[in-house]
Amino acid sequence: MDAMRNISTKRKFAVVTGAGSGIGRAVALVLGEAGWSVTLAGRHSETLEETAGAMSGESLCVRTDVSRPEDVDALFAAVSERYGRLDLLFNNAGTFGPGGISLEDLPYSAWRKVLDTNLTGTFLCAQAAFRLMKTQRPQGGRIINNGSVSAHAPRPDSVAYTATKHGMTGLTKSLSLDGRPYRIACGQIDIGNAATDMTERMRRGVPQANGELAVEPVMDAADVARTVLHMAELPLEANIQFATVLATAMPFVGRG
Repeated sequence: MDAMRNISTKRKFAVVTGAGSGIGRAVALVLGEAGWSVTLAGRHSETLEETAGAMSGESLCVRTDVSRPEDVDALFAAVSERYGRLDLLFNNAGTFGPGGISLEDLPYSAWRKVLDTNLTGTFLCAQAAFRLMKTQRPQGGRIINNGSVSAHAPRPDSVAYTATKHGMTGLTKSLSLDGRPYRIACGQIDIGNAATDMTERMRRGVPQANGELAVEPVMDAADVARTVLHMAELPLEANIQFATVLATAMPFVGRG
């Protein structure tokens, strides 16, 4: 461990949650190409291995359910044991929850699953990252939270997801403030309609605020990943507090 803590600071180490698919995979690939060593966290070992197989550079796969404190503890223990430090946490794991269910019919179990994954999971990972970043030398690091344009405006029948993404904004601000004394920077990327399995329904048509069903444009997840890389590679003296990256023509700004 002591030898690992003396690794050249030119080498950078990241954790990406939800790395088995979608935005998490795209970010892991871009970080790997840029020379980062990336720990891939997610609930399914087989998809993590698929991401690792597509990456350039070094990776470590750790099966993790971020809603379980014991899994998060094991994840960051593995990072500490393998690398001895952490420079970046990309908090990406999340779920939208069941679609097409009105607020009054949403089961409590579904509400809890979305909150436990999206918000509690982000907190648990950030807390564990703080512990590493405060004690490592050189001190500090960066946390980037995956928000959403839902942190600004909801979709119909999305109360659980929207609540977590609004909560994510408050969490990001608190992490940013509490991290200042320790050179821990925290920012948030709010994403709209990146082309992933979660947004496949956009191509078929999704409910709009006026009650209509409409197909929405999507963008390549690699465009999101390049934005995350830019945020990640800033010096710790600089921080992108909030960034919004979205499909240009999606109905978000104005009346759609």
